[in-house]
Amino acid sequence: MNDSQLFAKYDIPVPRYTSYPTVPYWGVAPTTEQWLSHLRQGLAGENSQWSMYIHVPYCESLCTFCGCNNIITKDHKKEDPYVKMVLKEWELYRNLVPEFAKAQLQGIHLGGGTPTFLSAQHLKDLLTPILEYTKRGEHFEGSIEVDPRRTNREQLETLYSLGFRRISLGVQDFNPEIQRLVNRSQSFEQTESITRFAREIGFTSVNYDLIYGLAKQTLDTMKYTIEQTKKLRPDRIALYSFALVPWIKPAQRLFKDEDLPVGKDKRDLYEYARTELLNFGYIEVGMDHFALPDDALATAMKNGELHRNFMGYTDQKSQVMLGLGVSSISETPQSFHQNEKILPKYEELLNAGQIPTSRGHILTDEDVVRRQQILSLMTTYEVQMTPEQKQLAPEFLKEMISDNLVVIEGDKVKVTDNGKPFLRNICIFFDEHLKRNKPQTRIFSQSL
Repeated sequence: MNDSQLFAKYDIPVPRYTSYPTVPYWGVAPTTEQWLSHLRQGLAGENSQWSMYIHVPYCESLCTFCGCNNIITKDHKKEDPYVKMVLKEWELYRNLVPEFAKAQLQGIHLGGGTPTFLSAQHLKDLLTPILEYTKRGEHFEGSIEVDPRRTNREQLETLYSLGFRRISLGVQDFNPEIQRLVNRSQSFEQTESITRFAREIGFTSVNYDLIYGLAKQTLDTMKYTIEQTKKLRPDRIALYSFALVPWIKPAQRLFKDEDLPVGKDKRDLYEYARTELLNFGYIEVGMDHFALPDDALATAMKNGELHRNFMGYTDQKSQVMLGLGVSSISETPQSFHQNEKILPKYEELLNAGQIPTSRGHILTDEDVVRRQQILSLMTTYEVQMTPEQKQLAPEFLKEMISDNLVVIEGDKVKVTDNGKPFLRNICIFFDEHLKRNKPQTRIFSQSL
């Protein structure tokens, strides 16, 4: 079977597996008391570790490739009330879960939206009360997603003074016409300037997000984007497939279907970029990620210490991740929890002194096993099967075995080099929720 046939065969709607169970299959949510109890248990150990995610939903303009929860506005008077809301949520958790003060905080990540929608002063106002109360771990890392069009040196200097050492730049593509089609005009000079500022200030990791499969992308435009990327040599690169989900984000329907590369044409964009990055010296990390050899993510991959959660791949594992802000997702060993996604409802619950819960999921014993198996596949390219799975695997995976995507060795499934692009497809074997209840409508993006 040639590459074109292979990609056509496996390019099906599949979860992204940033969690297990995936969000559409979340079932029984923890009560507030159960959720708080799960947090306390996760933080109870003598050397317990945790991380924090803060969601800033505001963007000044809509990038039409985006599937994130965002609020489009140019009104910066919204900054101060939102910072106060997030700190009110943090105060609730501080009072209800005092273990947060004793456990080691491994890292804080600000995502969005556009976290640098907040001014330098408001970033300081947000982060200082959190950092003053918590105990940072030895390898604490502060990281933030930045839009080069909305970021300045003062913001970066403020973040650096607070212990932040990693920034992630939304780049997506360097071609001006493709940028126009996705409503994100961003010059090479803007990206270069923020990269240079960060390095001059002392940030040790500068990361780029790139997307393949955007409208009007061709092999020639991808060559241009990769060449421009290599000039700036970011420490990490996330090379994501464009997820067309117009049932969630109607604005994506501004594209014409015929403008989008599909099938082998789309996958060729990724394979070209992957080959160029590997030849340039980057290490492949998990799925769709690349890092320079001396970057912490590459080191974690080599040492078998790579971890993956709702924030993506990370070089540190923690028992608890606490999400603050509208729509943020948290996790413990026993459950998942998501905040209210609509800002006025989020604010209303906080003002009533309540944890702003929207939904969640209590993991069953089976969920715990499958969660670890899928995490293992996503981070090490191999997984140990249960006795029952060992019996079922030869039949379920026979096509993938025949196509040289996986091999079975004893009680392990191992992903071949050919199989790495199909990692999400391979995870289906371990996804009991998906196998038992196949969706009747489109809820997942294509796998490739």
